[in-house]
Amino acid sequence: MLIYPAIDLYNKKAVRLFKGDYNQMTIYNDNPVEVANDFKANGATHIHLVDLEGAKLGTTPNFDVVRNIKETTSLFCEIGGGIRDMDVIDKYIDCGIDRVILGTAAVTDPAFLEEAVNKYGNKIAVGIDIKDGYVAIKGWTEKSELEALTFCEKLEKLGVSTIICTDISKDGAMQGTNHELYKELSEKFNIQIIASGGVSSIEDVEKLRKLDIYGAIIGKAYYTGAINLKEAIEVAI
Repeated sequence: MLIYPAIDLYNKKAVRLFKGDYNQMTIYNDNPVEVANDFKANGATHIHLVDLEGAKLGTTPNFDVVRNIKETTSLFCEIGGGIRDMDVIDKYIDCGIDRVILGTAAVTDPAFLEEAVNKYGNKIAVGIDIKDGYVAIKGWTEKSELEALTFCEKLEKLGVSTIICTDISKDGAMQGTNHELYKELSEKFNIQIIASGGVSSIEDVEKLRKLDIYGAIIGKAYYTGAINLKEAIEVAI
């Protein structure tokens, strides 16, 4: 299982939200590139990036930071947040980003999702943010009428190779992750599943590894010191 340490970007800084609430934001580092270099020093091979401003606005205000992280570390980088047209996807892929994550647009604009998958294949992932069993959109600020499992079925048929699945109720709460959810997804779908939200201890990493899922994202637990990144990477192998 791959470990994806996360950098959430807002105003060109590394931050974390509590349960997706922009009013409950903690700034952890003014220099996200420094954080990414620390990931690399601790053995990380992959980085999960989210442009939180982009998620709300549909723009790329932190593009330069994302590009600098990729150029500085040379690690596998995936980016999500506000990616709602092909021009933005092209922009990220052209600067060397390895995987682009579609969120809101994957739900609201199926034709765009299909176009992106047809053009870039496994360089396109879909982020499924789940709130009470339904897909949440627009930076977690709205709950759609689309059931999460139904959406996963559609993605599998479309040929999406990777999904990043977040249980919003667990994200940033440091109360453990939703193992039952990831177990169900891994058993039902033939898609690479990356678990996100609430991975707050080495025990969580061990449990997820036993589910044989593709990857796990570690966010707040890294910044608070609850998880030693180097140890988590070793446990995940």
